Amino acid sequence: MYTFSSKLKTFSFILMAVGLLGIGYGFLTAPKDIQEVEKILAADAHGSHHEAGSESEGSHTVSATAKIKAEAEHTEHLTHVLHQLQNKPWSALYVACIFFMLLSLGTLAFYAIQQVAQAGWSPVLFRVMQGITAYLPVGSVIFFLFLVLCGLHFNHLFIWLDPEVVAHDKIIANKSGYLNFPFWIVRAGVFLLGWNAYRYFSRKNCLAQDESDDNSFYKKNFNISAMFLVFFIVTESIMSWDWIMSLDPHWSSTLFGWYVFASFFVSGITMIAMVTIYLKSKGYLENVNSSHIHDLAKFMFGISVFWTYLWFSQFMLIWYANIPEEITYFVMRIQVYNLPFFGAVVMNFLFPVLILINTDFKRITWVLVMAGTVILLGHYVDFFNMIMPGTVGGSWFIGVSEIASVLFFLGLFIFVVFSTLTKAPLLPKRNPYIEESKHFHY
Repeated sequence: MYTFSSKLKTFSFILMAVGLLGIGYGFLTAPKDIQEVEKILAADAHGSHHEAGSESEGSHTVSATAKIKAEAEHTEHLTHVLHQLQNKPWSALYVACIFFMLLSLGTLAFYAIQQVAQAGWSPVLFRVMQGITAYLPVGSVIFFLFLVLCGLHFNHLFIWLDPEVVAHDKIIANKSGYLNFPFWIVRAGVFLLGWNAYRYFSRKNCLAQDESDDNSFYKKNFNISAMFLVFFIVTESIMSWDWIMSLDPHWSSTLFGWYVFASFFVSGITMIAMVTIYLKSKGYLENVNSSHIHDLAKFMFGISVFWTYLWFSQFMLIWYANIPEEITYFVMRIQVYNLPFFGAVVMNFLFPVLILINTDFKRITWVLVMAGTVILLGHYVDFFNMIMPGTVGGSWFIGVSEIASVLFFLGLFIFVVFSTLTKAPLLPKRNPYIEESKHFHY
């Protein structure tokens, strides 16, 4: 049985405490009104408001009209910037919240695939996968509450939730039959309940199989895993439209569901490898050998290439077509989010491909830890790129809110995952393929 070390537990509590303090600081320091926004912009402008005051008497009426119009536009601009800066701590929280929740969902999908494929190599890793997916119920509750707060207008992340915006925007108004709060929150509830139901029953059957005299619970897991994967592939696409793509409600992409899936799927597989390596370093998982680690690294490599294929396909087709309502999505990210946009490609493709293409490197622990860390950071940046431009626009920067949000959810993730690992033996004893898995060599 695994024992949750006091050092790691204390570390998780420190992360959560520091994260909460930083999140609170981010909300407290966000501007409360237009006057504060003016001060912020004035500090950056350095006297750009100086203008010539001499005007001819004949143009007085025109100038007065222009001045009124300019003041109205200026006020509208300040209101827009105010919403962006108020969104910033909410957006930082949202990115971290959805990233860690979907990371655990990616692990759950990988676990279900192993069950349906009746894979012989992976059963010794099942308890690790179940430990990571234990975060899904906790993350789902927090995330659902976050969506409810969006619906109650605590923030302006989803502009289609604002009736005034819908009334003056034909594109959003045409989508209101689908993008409306009651239907949206019901869909979220169905998705989250479905995923968590599979997670609960699959773990329950796996533990029951250890005490069983036959393979009945294993067969049940096979059946519910097959049903879950059908449910998952449909709900995952809709989820990506609802929770991420609708942040930019004027834009759409038919590849987006697959793109989001590839991002959190490779993150989930990478987390399995990272937790496995950590447990091995502490003397646990004695039946896990370098071949198991090698196979996880192959998945990390393969799905990283798959993610890049989808990234390029989505970008290239939209950029080449040059349709104004589509291309604005990438123009914003290239012009305003240049560093994180292209940095994500380096971190999620170039780095893992150059490192993990070598077969020998896939078995070296420190190389995998380094590659895994970069991949996880890279896909956090990927989610940052998907969410921030539609909510914060050009008012973004990596500050206290962003760092604190990651720290809080990382601490919570560590605490939940490693607490769950203490509740059952790390080796599933009665799995039909457990002996094959123990002696797996590649």
